[in-house]
Amino acid sequence: MPRNIVLLLLLCCVMGGCLPSPYYQKQESIPQNQWAYNFNPTFKFDITDSSAHYRPYFIIQHTQAYPYSNLWMWMYIKTPGALTIKKERVNIVLADATGKWKGRGMGAIYEERVMLDLGDSVKFDRNGTYEIMLEQNMRINPLPEVLHVGFRLEMVGSGYFKKI
Repeated sequence: MPRNIVLLLLLCCVMGGCLPSPYYQKQESIPQNQWAYNFNPTFKFDITDSSAHYRPYFIIQHTQAYPYSNLWMWMYIKTPGALTIKKERVNIVLADATGKWKGRGMGAIYEERVMLDLGDSVKFDRNGTYEIMLEQNMRINPLPEVLHVGFRLEMVGSGYFKKI
């Protein structure tokens, strides 16, 4: 019996290693767990293969006491050599219609990793440094019970893509 448990644990560890590793991932702590309008987490990453496809994700870590079921943000995207910045409003759904948190939870802390709704994958049209800046866009300032905000890119194979 103990041998079977050890084998099961070993299998879980091996399978966990098969998950896609991020091309880029960074999380920023929200000061005093109160996301103010003027605190704008910024994520800079280099694209060295503009022929590759990527999946972009937001990572939101919040407490059980977060007072809303979603999180509206402005996403600002600066591409290499661009003089202008693209601006998009993004809605991150954190709870279902019954109020149950969608993310993984441990105690009173929940983390949700949400793929940006840009199709199956994204293709960056040129090599260089990209910058994504986030600004919370809820009606309350500061927004309570948000612990961390992050951005993650996973490199994927070919398929449908949207250029950034």
